[in-house]
Amino acid sequence: MSASHLSKNEIPHLRRTGTSAQLIVNGKPFLMLAGELHNSSLSSAAYMSTVWPVMKAMNINTLLGAITWEVIEPIEGTFDFNELDKIIVDARTAGLHLVLLWFGSFKNALSTYVPSWVKRDFKRFPRVHVRDDTGRLKTTDLISPFNKQAWEADAKAFAALMRHLREIDSGQSTVLMVQVENETGLLGDSRDRSRGATEAFKSPVPNDLLVHLQNHEELHPLFLKRWPDFQTSSKQQENKDWESVFGIGVATEELFMADTFARYVSQVAAAGRAEYELPLYTNTWLNTEDVSILDISGVPAGDGKPTVAGGGTRPGAYPSGGPVPHLLDIWNFHTVGKGNLDFISPDIYLQDYSWICHQYRHQSNPLFIPEQKADLAGVRRIWLAYGSHQALGCSLFGIDTVFMNAKEQEAWTRSNGLLKSMSGHILHTQAERPDSMFGFFFDDYNGDKPHVDEWHKKFKDIDIEVTVERSFVFGKPEPGYGIVIHTGEKKFLLIGAGFRVTFESTNAASTFTGILSAQEKTVNEEGALSTLRVLNGDETRSGAFMNMPTESPDYGGFPIRVTIPARTYIAEVTVYSIEESVDGF
Repeated sequence: MSASHLSKNEIPHLRRTGTSAQLIVNGKPFLMLAGELHNSSLSSAAYMSTVWPVMKAMNINTLLGAITWEVIEPIEGTFDFNELDKIIVDARTAGLHLVLLWFGSFKNALSTYVPSWVKRDFKRFPRVHVRDDTGRLKTTDLISPFNKQAWEADAKAFAALMRHLREIDSGQSTVLMVQVENETGLLGDSRDRSRGATEAFKSPVPNDLLVHLQNHEELHPLFLKRWPDFQTSSKQQENKDWESVFGIGVATEELFMADTFARYVSQVAAAGRAEYELPLYTNTWLNTEDVSILDISGVPAGDGKPTVAGGGTRPGAYPSGGPVPHLLDIWNFHTVGKGNLDFISPDIYLQDYSWICHQYRHQSNPLFIPEQKADLAGVRRIWLAYGSHQALGCSLFGIDTVFMNAKEQEAWTRSNGLLKSMSGHILHTQAERPDSMFGFFFDDYNGDKPHVDEWHKKFKDIDIEVTVERSFVFGKPEPGYGIVIHTGEKKFLLIGAGFRVTFESTNAASTFTGILSAQEKTVNEEGALSTLRVLNGDETRSGAFMNMPTESPDYGGFPIRVTIPARTYIAEVTVYSIEESVDGF
């Protein structure tokens, strides 16, 4: 069948579930076990020829890599896809999928990936102007988003890319999604202070945005934190400028930039979507909403100074106007709400992982994490995203250099292999019974900050509360990760390592709760489970809890090896409760 005759349902697409969405590839739900390449890696088929086999061996099924405007349109109107074509064929041959990252006008709040003909023509493509610490205006390396000619040129190039993908790949589904721009926003100031931008700032707030914010039933809590009385006080604000409606200050200037950047990205995305309806999204350089919850455990500070994540707390220190949590309402309105993007994704490095996942699941938006830290802590955190937030995929940044660290490569290989083998169970639960599953992780102890050492989940339909703690016996508490799935009739599927699970009835009449049976499971290529060993005694502490140790438990010098090392990292546990009077004893 030719590309032009393929229906939307025959190419990769998102299918809504009750509380999120799933990526459908070749007619089936697909869990992306992903990694993002360094920015320049996908520019060379020769370089990538050394990468494909290593990625496959690490149980990765999807690679994220950049396609840049400067490479595909070096001369205006002349497009070159030769290197991209080789890469797509090689990825397909290796059995790997791709998510392409369109580095067009914006990459990390700069415009360094635009073609030279755009960079040189500053009259046709004017730059953003910012005010430095001395109060002097200066030109930046960022194309002004207030310029129609800029987004039109970007949109034309992006449309050409998407059209080409449709022609060469729509029958193969090697490319699963495309990211539109990268970490959009403005650094160095809270708003563009060029003449055109200043005129727009003094003009009335666009009525479509004003009406949306006034009438939206569920604005993001962090938007309301900044403008708590907006919906009641702004009813008579039509035809008034930004400061009259939202107040004077950097928060208003950032909101103004968000409106413009979101409209720009939406126009570019719309041009590409008109050519090929792959899922589209954009990503976020996060701000630091609360420095007290930064996840900087084990991160060294430079020159004795505290670590700053994502640029800090002030717009301009992080990209002002980007799709950070408190501006998601603006971005969603212009992009997702108009059908030009499917979702907005966070790049999570040092922010609190669970908190950020929750912010980007606002109003049941799908979660995809295109960038996160590539260390052992990153290995553990993805289990929370898949198990508790129905993530489409999680991707560590710099995947093509992870294999230089044998310990990290081994950890990612094991974790991805386990997720791959159990993906059918995870995907089914994500779609059908998301409240029946949760994920968790435990980090190393290092004294830098308090650690989460217990995770709790109440399953109201069966009156059971599950408590997950670290798995250790007598030695040092170990790191760990996992997912717990309630499969019905008080049966639980446990996946992962380095934890133990305790079950307690929430029924006030219950006098005892324990483990009725436990088996270590193996899984075949079709995802079917079978029993490897029946567990009891030491392995369940005689029914008190189920232990899911690592492959090398720390015995702390204790002479008796009462904890068996993990073999499959999969177990099924059946729980029971007793309700009886004890007065007669």
